[in-house]
Amino acid sequence: MKKNYFLLLLVASIFSLVSCSKTDEETVTNPFDVTSESNNNERNKIVVISDLHLGNDLSYSENVKHLKRLEQFLNEVRSSATIKELVIGGDMLDEWYIPTRTDTYGGGSQADFVRKTVAANQEIFNVLNGIIKDGKIKLTYIPGNHDMGFTPENINIVMPGVNQARDAGDKFGVGSYHPDGYPQVAIEHGHRYDFFCAITPGANESEAPGATLPPGYFFARIAANSFTDPTTPEAATKVPAATLNNPADAEQNSKYIYYTLWKKVMEEVIYVKDNFSDPIIKTNVGHFTKTYSINDILPQNSPTDDKIRMNLYNDLFTQANWDAREKYNNVTVMTDIDKAIVGSLKTEFIDEQANVQYFRNPTSNVRIVVFGHTHMPMIKSYTNLNGKSCLYANSGTWEDQKTHDKNAMIEQDTLKMNFVMISPVKPDKKKLQVALYQYRYGKHLLKDIKELDL
Repeated sequence: MKKNYFLLLLVASIFSLVSCSKTDEETVTNPFDVTSESNNNERNKIVVISDLHLGNDLSYSENVKHLKRLEQFLNEVRSSATIKELVIGGDMLDEWYIPTRTDTYGGGSQADFVRKTVAANQEIFNVLNGIIKDGKIKLTYIPGNHDMGFTPENINIVMPGVNQARDAGDKFGVGSYHPDGYPQVAIEHGHRYDFFCAITPGANESEAPGATLPPGYFFARIAANSFTDPTTPEAATKVPAATLNNPADAEQNSKYIYYTLWKKVMEEVIYVKDNFSDPIIKTNVGHFTKTYSINDILPQNSPTDDKIRMNLYNDLFTQANWDAREKYNNVTVMTDIDKAIVGSLKTEFIDEQANVQYFRNPTSNVRIVVFGHTHMPMIKSYTNLNGKSCLYANSGTWEDQKTHDKNAMIEQDTLKMNFVMISPVKPDKKKLQVALYQYRYGKHLLKDIKELDL
């Protein structure tokens, strides 16, 4: 009996040691390094995140509640033994989401602005710059619309030595990136297809010579004011009525469509209590130097001829102008202006551009596309003109869930914080797995996964 007792103690001790060892192993195992379908013995995974919206003032920035989780996530990336590249697909920094009455640079420069952004988000940039210094994982940055105005030099202030994927020439506000060894994979932000957010050259030469910021910039300024100084839809200032008096005039029709979008968002999404005639939108950014009113942006009937006009962006509303603007943004396949205007709000249009610009484009051999921008995480299957399978993924966003009610209780840890991972399916490196995850409560929650044989 005594012998059996010691035998049981020995078995229990061994079991305890095994259990402790397993627990310790599980504690230190990096979640990126145990993906079942991947080869976890080499660096071969590409992680894509976008729309971090890191601001320089945490009293109103779009990403505050998610910062600690983002830091935790980036530390997991940094310590992974199987990630070869982290791609930030645009809207990492935020020069747009600034309350209307706030001077963006505060009398300083863009370089000062980015330094302040680093200071406000120091823990995040400590990890990102640690990734660069480690030299094990390539860090790539692609510009989005909220950071389209940042020069390459100023991005190097934020992340010295980061790989910047920008289009050639002076169009540094857009970029399409093909990871090393994967010419059939394209990653970009997606804003070049967005009427509200694509780079806009020559749109306001009398008001702001050289300015290229699009209408979406002013939308974001008003949106920031809507959430920092909230009101109710009932108490909000109503959008003045505009009438389409000549539906046969294509330009007037496009302007009316534009007006209906502004009316919808100003009365249902970013409603404010400001007098629309008051000059409240301080600019001093991107060659804009004036202080504008909301009425400067809104389409209205002219008192002289009753046509719909606006003080800013009045000449954008012809198909020829949109075609030229798309070409300036290096868009390959031209789109219909009215569909593009509506598509700025109904974002399925923008996600669908992965199919239009890449999969249904006879000059493209791209089979996997990743966008951000719309903040709508997804994976969708397509077939290209050659009958081959293709995949589109959207990497979602890391911004907080916003609300006009400052007392609202929101479980931010269950919302947004998405990422995409592209990795070979073992042992065939030509077969790729595209996976969409949510970083929920600090865990990798798989939302969707698809495979593609290149």
